[in-house]
Amino acid sequence: MRYGVPMDEHTAVYAISVAAQMAEMHPQTLRHYDKMGLVVPSRNGKHRLYSLRDIALARYVSALVKEGVNHEGIKRIIELNHDLAQVKQELARVSEKLAIFQHRERNTTVAVRTPR
Repeated sequence: MRYGVPMDEHTAVYAISVAAQMAEMHPQTLRHYDKMGLVVPSRNGKHRLYSLRDIALARYVSALVKEGVNHEGIKRIIELNHDLAQVKQELARVSEKLAIFQHRERNTTVAVRTPR
């Protein structure tokens, strides 16, 4: 928490100059990524505000660019990573429900088989 405001990786608080330093790139590169729709920061009026998540994504995009991936390829990779994260969350929810169901089934089976 900073100044009474909860901070997490999604809280946009960094101006473009600070975000560029943290991402180890020129502010114009961040503007370019924004224009291309690769890293889209929050806005406060005319000012871009970056979160830690945005900065990490900018570094990831930069690494992909250095590997020779074009902008459309980078967009697709980002989409697939997002989809994968959602699938993993859903799998975790389903696994938890399955574990609860299996636990209940075992308890029911034990109760039915136990002589009174």
